Amino acid sequence: MTMERWPELRFDDWKDTLATLHLWTQVVGKIRLKMEPLINHWWNVTLYVTPRGLTTSAMPYRDGRMVSITFDFVSHALRIDDCNGLQSAFALEPMPVADFYERVMREMHAMGFDVEIYAKPNEVADAVPFAQDVVHRSYDARAVERFHAVLREADRVCKIFRAGFLGKASPVHFFWGSFDLATTRFSGRDAPPHPGGYPNMPDWATREAYSREEHSVGFWPGGAGAEAAFYAYAYPEPPQYSSARIAPSEAAWSTTLREFVLPYDAARNARDPVSTVLEFFQSTYDAEATLASWDRALLER
Repeated sequence: MTMERWPELRFDDWKDTLATLHLWTQVVGKIRLKMEPLINHWWNVTLYVTPRGLTTSAMPYRDGRMVSITFDFVSHALRIDDCNGLQSAFALEPMPVADFYERVMREMHAMGFDVEIYAKPNEVADAVPFAQDVVHRSYDARAVERFHAVLREADRVCKIFRAGFLGKASPVHFFWGSFDLATTRFSGRDAPPHPGGYPNMPDWATREAYSREEHSVGFWPGGAGAEAAFYAYAYPEPPQYSSARIAPSEAAWSTTLREFVLPYDAARNARDPVSTVLEFFQSTYDAEATLASWDRALLER
């Protein structure tokens, strides 16, 4: 069944599944963190949107093999594939985080991948070790399909926006810590040390993430009662950035998040959702690049 391109995604309709899926992606993401060499701003830890879900992409192992782990949100399965044809899979269905963690690690070890991770969530308040979490256990397959449909559209828009920049820019990738899809542009200048302060996230890791002056945009599916939204922020935040004129009119500055927010519903209900989100991304970038005096002639296509 083909999913609507811009489906409704209400936080209260899937908040339990969202919380569980967030923690499941942390288990898989931490495996990538362990297996991949460090890349600036932690680009080595992210997941990527695929036509069927989210994947680690190919990860190197010390014996010369490669392995990938994929959340298949079409057939609702977790798949582990190596370069020699070995494959393991199990159904994505309601199960505690503790069971998911045990199953993933058992399947990895059975395929010959001896990987150990720091088995506790990051960027989550009151984090419970994966092996002890029997509370988060929801999986609404239809809600996950809606989430995946939105991710595909967000991935598309972020890639279009990224293409207009010649300077250093991140891939379009999914951060399992903050549970959002993002792409980032860089001015080429150093940034002041980030103050940190994220729950269960060491400040030195945050400083690496924000070590260069940047403008980031992306999509967040909601949380803590907040609805899904596209977002944009600058680090460091230039003077007057929060009062800049941003389009479309539904976009607004969040004093809590210190970023501009465009509600997902405003985008999905627009005549042209893609153009609406691109207008939002571009106007926030224009404000950042102008106020912070980026070398736009050098950086832009």
